[in-house]
Amino acid sequence: MKHRFWQIGAAVLSVFLSSSIALAQNPVRINWTAVTGAQSGMFMAQQEKLFKKYGLDVELLHIPSSSRGIQAILAGEIAFSFMDGSNAAQANLKGANLALVAGATNRQVFSLMAKPEIKRIADLKGKKIGITRIGSSTHTSAFYALGSAGPNIFTALAAGQIDAGVMSPPTNARAKKAGFVELMNIAKEGPEFVSVAVGTSRTYIKANEDIVRRVVRAYAEGVQIFKTNKAAALRMIQNQLKVKEPEIQEDTYSQFRDYLEYPPYVSRKGMEAVLAEIAEKEPAVKGAKPDDFLDMRFVAEIDKKTGGK
Repeated sequence: MKHRFWQIGAAVLSVFLSSSIALAQNPVRINWTAVTGAQSGMFMAQQEKLFKKYGLDVELLHIPSSSRGIQAILAGEIAFSFMDGSNAAQANLKGANLALVAGATNRQVFSLMAKPEIKRIADLKGKKIGITRIGSSTHTSAFYALGSAGPNIFTALAAGQIDAGVMSPPTNARAKKAGFVELMNIAKEGPEFVSVAVGTSRTYIKANEDIVRRVVRAYAEGVQIFKTNKAAALRMIQNQLKVKEPEIQEDTYSQFRDYLEYPPYVSRKGMEAVLAEIAEKEPAVKGAKPDDFLDMRFVAEIDKKTGGK
C-alpha cells in the first residue's frame, strides 16, 4: 500500500514538474518603457525573483515609449507593457481591445523643469518644451502643466537645446542638482490621472488568464516590497535606474513610495479624467466608461486575499 501511495505521489509530482517546465519554456515578455521609479514594481519583481516564485519565466525588455509598446503587443511580440491611460484608450478607439490589468501611478509623477532664468510657467510662452514622444506620458503632463497658466529631456535641457522639459524621478532630481528650477510638481498640483499602468490585450487575457494572474501577483508583491523594504528598493534604484548619488536615490524612493499604488488598482476616477480629456478631440469616446478599458479582477483577488495589506 505504501508503495502504491509513493507511485501516486510521484505521478502527481511528475505532472506538477512537467507543468512548471512547460510554463518555463514559454517566456512572458514584458516591456518597460522608461528609466523611472514609476515602473519599480516590475523591476523589484525581477530583483527579488518574484516571477520565479510564481512559476514564470519573464523577460523584461525595453521599448522606449508606451505607444510603441502597444504596437508590439498588437503584433504579438510581447505580452505586457507599461502604458498610460490615454494611449490605451486611444488605441482601443482604433480597435486595439486592450485592458489595463494593474496600476502603477494614478498621479502624473513628473516635474516641469526649466532653465534658471525662467521663473514662471507663463514665461515659457514662445519657448521650446521637451517631451519624449508625441502621445507619451510626458506629452500629456506637459499639456496639463502649460494649461495651468526623462533622461534625454534633461540632456537636451542641459545642452541648451530646449528651455524646459517634463521629467520624472530620478531625472528631475538630477535637474534640480544641476541648477534647473521646478516650475510645477504635477503629482502634487495636478489631478488624479492614470499616468502609468500595466496593460495587455483582452485576447491575451482570455487565452492566458493564469499567466496574467501570476504576473499581476508578482508585480503587486514587487510594489509592496518597494514600499516596505527601503534597502531593497534603494538597491534596485541604484542597479536598474543607474542612480549612484545617495541623495538622488533617496529623493526617487521617497517620491514613488508615496505614489506607487498598492493594491495596484487603476483609478476609475483617474480614468474618467483621461476619457474627459480625450473627449475634447474624440467625440466617439463620450459614451465610454472606465471599465471599458480596465480588468481589475486580478488586483481584486490580491486585495481580497491580503485585505489591502
